[in-house]
Amino acid sequence: MQVLGGLPGSWHTPELTGRHTECGVLDQLVEAITHAGESRALVVHGEAGAGKTALLEYLPEHSAGCRIARAAGVQSEMELAFAGLHQLCGPMLDRLDALPPPQRDALRIAFGLSAGPPPDRFLISLAVLSLLSHVAADRPLLCLVDDEQWLDRASAQVLAFVARRLGAESVGLVFAARVPSDELTGLPELVVAGLPEADARTLLNSVLTGPLDQRIRDQIVAETRGNPLALLELPRGLSVAELAGGFGLPGAMPLAGSIEDTFRRRVSALPDPVRRMLLVAAADPTGDPALVSRAVERLDISPDAAAAVADTGLAEFGTRVRFRHPLARSATYRSASANDRRKAHQALVEVTDQRLDPDRRAWHRAQAALGPDEDVAAELERSAGRARARGGLAAAAAFLQQAATLTLDPAKRAERAVAAAQAKTQAGAFDVAEDLLAMAEAGPLSDFQHANVDLLRAQLAFNTSRGGDAAPLLLTAARRLEHIDPDLSRATYLDALLAAIFTGRLAAPGSDVLDVARATSAAPPPRTAPRAPDLLLDGTAAGLNVSHAAGVPILRTALENFGVSMSAEEELRRMYLACITAMRLWDDDHLETLSTRYLQLARKTGALSELPLALTARVYMVLFAGDLTTAAALTDELHAITEATGSGLAPYCALGLAALRGDQTRASALIDATIKDVTRRGEGIGITFAELANATLHNGLGHYDTALAAGLRATAYDHDLAALCWCLVEVIEAAARCGTPATATKAFRQLTELTDATGTDWALGAQARSHALLTDGKTAERRYREAIARFGKTRLRVDLARAHLLYGEWLRRERRRIEAREHLRTAHDMLEAMGIAAFAERAGRELRATGETARKRTIPATHQELTAQEFQVARLARDGLSNPEIGTRLFISAHTVQYHLRKVFAKLGITSRSQLDHVLPPAAGRPQ
Repeated sequence: MQVLGGLPGSWHTPELTGRHTECGVLDQLVEAITHAGESRALVVHGEAGAGKTALLEYLPEHSAGCRIARAAGVQSEMELAFAGLHQLCGPMLDRLDALPPPQRDALRIAFGLSAGPPPDRFLISLAVLSLLSHVAADRPLLCLVDDEQWLDRASAQVLAFVARRLGAESVGLVFAARVPSDELTGLPELVVAGLPEADARTLLNSVLTGPLDQRIRDQIVAETRGNPLALLELPRGLSVAELAGGFGLPGAMPLAGSIEDTFRRRVSALPDPVRRMLLVAAADPTGDPALVSRAVERLDISPDAAAAVADTGLAEFGTRVRFRHPLARSATYRSASANDRRKAHQALVEVTDQRLDPDRRAWHRAQAALGPDEDVAAELERSAGRARARGGLAAAAAFLQQAATLTLDPAKRAERAVAAAQAKTQAGAFDVAEDLLAMAEAGPLSDFQHANVDLLRAQLAFNTSRGGDAAPLLLTAARRLEHIDPDLSRATYLDALLAAIFTGRLAAPGSDVLDVARATSAAPPPRTAPRAPDLLLDGTAAGLNVSHAAGVPILRTALENFGVSMSAEEELRRMYLACITAMRLWDDDHLETLSTRYLQLARKTGALSELPLALTARVYMVLFAGDLTTAAALTDELHAITEATGSGLAPYCALGLAALRGDQTRASALIDATIKDVTRRGEGIGITFAELANATLHNGLGHYDTALAAGLRATAYDHDLAALCWCLVEVIEAAARCGTPATATKAFRQLTELTDATGTDWALGAQARSHALLTDGKTAERRYREAIARFGKTRLRVDLARAHLLYGEWLRRERRRIEAREHLRTAHDMLEAMGIAAFAERAGRELRATGETARKRTIPATHQELTAQEFQVARLARDGLSNPEIGTRLFISAHTVQYHLRKVFAKLGITSRSQLDHVLPPAAGRPQ
């Protein structure tokens, strides 16, 4: 049976009465994307019936030359991963092959077009940004997303990401929502309020069928608060007498409820076949008229009902089934009996293709179930697996939650509840995950399932507060797993150690890193030859339980074998700890190799959630090497990622960069803000890094008392495994300059314990330089020379320059001015070339005191005209990256990259990429 008919095309025209200002804003958006080549995002929001959809419909009629793409959230489809995104992008999928392969593959997997590992959500987001940009290259693209509050979460997150990264693609992205989701916070808004009184009266008069007392008219206008849909719909279905006397008006009922109640009355008055046909349409979120027709046939509804449906004015059946308003759909569905709803869903089950749309069919089966049903629960479980494979964690969690609800067997229900809780945790729905864990604990659980519950509670604690709850919960789970799954037990002990390192001085009682290290002594031995993760666990524990020296050989073997017999996923999971370990061992060779591998792996696999930590590890390596240009570019890239992804990681890179640059105003503000933020979040390691930056900054400025105070705060927690060694170096230098030898000597003893055990040139160079500060005469000179020689064998140009500086300062105080000049000049030139301004100025002051004037390096000013993003784009283009590769790094489209390059060329007076090398400052180690 073919359902035909339709509604007048002027549905929305009356609702634009009095909307001149709002239409003007939309006209400006169209002007920007069609003539200025810009991209714009806009969130149109207001209460139900305010006219948001009418304003969206205004856009296609006033955007000649634009391609229009549409999507609409449907309440019953909120749990289907990427359903809204597929609506929007489906007609564009013929352009997928134009995307970079990782982005193309991610989007194909997300839409179920091909199989593969679940793609990272941010890679999918970048793919959608690239796709829209490619489509808009032909003609401006206007994307309209209605009822955003009902989009599935995966689609909402992706589209919010895209909205924030739009640049110069000629793309307009307009959302309409009653209350916008949190994802849209901060985007430009257009608030759609009630109509002014005069316009409200005009609209009301347009639908009145007879005269109305002025007082009643004023009452209707006042009680509807100028809501266009209410003004159009509330008079319907009321008799002339009811209107004349004011009976049947909304009164104290909420406005949305009043409008829905009006629709409900209209539905209830319809003949049974028409009402049931509307119910089937309301239960089907696809809007497919052929599907609805086949389902209606299953219910033995006469074809004659089709014409009557069109006459109701509640829905239209054209190329898609569209309801007059979402409230008309919800009124139709809610006014039906539970039995009629089940029958409608069952009819849709029978006509939905199991092969083409198995997940929507499973969802209909769940809604049609009379009670617990193992077959339906099992089908929902399979749907969850497909959703997870596409990267739709929220959808997988919803399927599993529904499966648990429909499971009668207590043990199986508990098992599914645990799986649902795990998916909810990964999807960020922490409150629901807690409820599901409570459901799981109500049923019989095996020891393994109990351990899984403990693991999930630990993850929830870490994700929600980053406080000390995570480590003890992980320890509980690790102990429970010892005899069930030794390998998982060891992995969980290692997770507990990392959680304790991260929490640092802010750990709760019993969850300090020493407590966790002691607990790991009970970890079961590995069942096979120890791999790098096993050695990281054993070596870290030995270093804390016995001595630093006891852990060094084990940890060194771990670094030498890192990656052997490890999957890419496991490498990524353990790489941060491996990089911290390389720093603890003063091993710049492995830090260089591992940090490079970490960043390459995170980019290659599209693991954008890992990129902030990977970039952090890499930035610190290039900072040690004195390549502040690359460090600044990577820090800007990190900022773009954290801004795009909402990562809460402390600004470790920006701290280190600001401290070395010697920008006291910016660095001090950043340090203060970081300490407040990490203290609130329980990220104790952040306090150590902030105070390290503080000490480094003020040692450079020559404010040694301030540097000493900061260094002592940094080292007050002496179990910090990430930064303690460098903090001690800063304390020794500041204390020596402040004339507090006891403090310096104490710090040197701690430093010696760390450096003697490793014996690398980095470690022994730091030890020699620090020892020289505490001695005099030939011993001091020998140790300064040793430090310079040892640092000269490493990549550590900053440490080398500072060794020359300290030696030069010592020589000047020994009245050996000519020798002092040599080392001070070397230090000054190195530090200035690296951009380490405060230390360079300190070297310059010392050099002037010897009677020599420090030469100022001439820096071309042209690149200073560029904005921060233009400089990033120019630097990456100079380094040989293509526009799509630059876009992937900076989370912008290739089209926006080209836009920035045009501006760069104009500002720098060049015409090609090959000339960038001559006008931009070189990275350290790169030929001028």
